[in-house]
Amino acid sequence: MRAVVQRVSRASVTVDGKTVGAIGRGFLVLLGVTHADGQAEADWLARKIAGLRIFEDDASSRMGKLNLGLADIGGAVLVVSQFTLYGDARKGRRPSFTAAARPEQAEPLVSYFVDQLRGQGLHVETGQFQAKMDVALVNDGPVTLWLDTADALR
Repeated sequence: MRAVVQRVSRASVTVDGKTVGAIGRGFLVLLGVTHADGQAEADWLARKIAGLRIFEDDASSRMGKLNLGLADIGGAVLVVSQFTLYGDARKGRRPSFTAAARPEQAEPLVSYFVDQLRGQGLHVETGQFQAKMDVALVNDGPVTLWLDTADALR
């Protein structure tokens, strides 16, 4: 699994003009699933994201020490499925998405991942799987991290 984690002041997802998910301060997580992914990858990634300490404490000014996590600040998570994280544009001008898992594999795993985050005590909102989504965010910092279970578990 791949995740782009963006620390946000706020973020939302709109489908056909209707807001389907919105959060205040927290993380926007763009999540991609590949063929080899399963519950072990989702478990690891949910624990990693829930434990990330990328918010400043009161003693830090500007981009000082990042000591606080989501639980410390009462933050939330907005998870948006993003198969394009497995796009391969090394050849030609049109990316290939063959490394992305098919929807019948990806959708239950994304749901499982969301459940694991909620199991960590976090408030989690989501986008809408396979919909054309408008994602809006205010990136705080900016702070953006790339996490890939292939780097950590294989």
